[in-house]
Amino acid sequence: MRNPNQDQPLRPTQYVEKILVTAFLDGTYPTGAALPNERSLAEQIGVTRPTLRETLQRLAAEGWITIHHGKPTVVRDYWQEGGLSLLSTLAKYGDYVPIGFIAHLLEVRLTMLPPIAKRAAIYHPEIIINYLTKARNLNEDATAFSDYDWKLQMLMARNSQNPVFALILNDFAGIFSAMALRYFSEKTARRASRTFYRELAGAIKNSTNAVENVVKRAMQRSITIWQDVKSRP
Repeated sequence: MRNPNQDQPLRPTQYVEKILVTAFLDGTYPTGAALPNERSLAEQIGVTRPTLRETLQRLAAEGWITIHHGKPTVVRDYWQEGGLSLLSTLAKYGDYVPIGFIAHLLEVRLTMLPPIAKRAAIYHPEIIINYLTKARNLNEDATAFSDYDWKLQMLMARNSQNPVFALILNDFAGIFSAMALRYFSEKTARRASRTFYRELAGAIKNSTNAVENVVKRAMQRSITIWQDVKSRP
């Protein structure tokens, strides 16, 4: 089992989570695998059984594992059966998430963001345009683009007159932020986003009916860029 380096001291339950989740993601314990019994696993990780039990119960609630009393605990097909709360845990371990998962996140954004943007452009165009003007001063680095892009998505959700959009995006915050750093490390991605910000501002000023198509094209372009990145040797 891989023991990831720690940047700062972790509470015992956090340490157990990190050990187990990274073991799920790196294939040490693949889907369908049975974990060692509680006593053995606690000794292997170096924690008390109550600490291990507490962490296992939380991971079970998120959809990572299934606990069978009197039987081995089994790793679930968490990609298919996990809940939204699983995303916040995934975000902590972005280095272990399969690279193809970014494409899935971009596809989710393609579905969600166009109608959100259109509603925000209708109800609060001045707020979105004011934020888009700040794109001209973006530093040419992944962190700056990641932060700016996520704040734009949340700004549009919060100004869409539908609070459910913001609630949904909040669940994606951690994982999107972690994955965006990989995506925006590509110069092509940053250049495409600058174009998108300009086109979105123009659409909001000239025709809110065009906003949805502008956002949809940009989201499709982001998927194409990522697929190209993945295909490189």
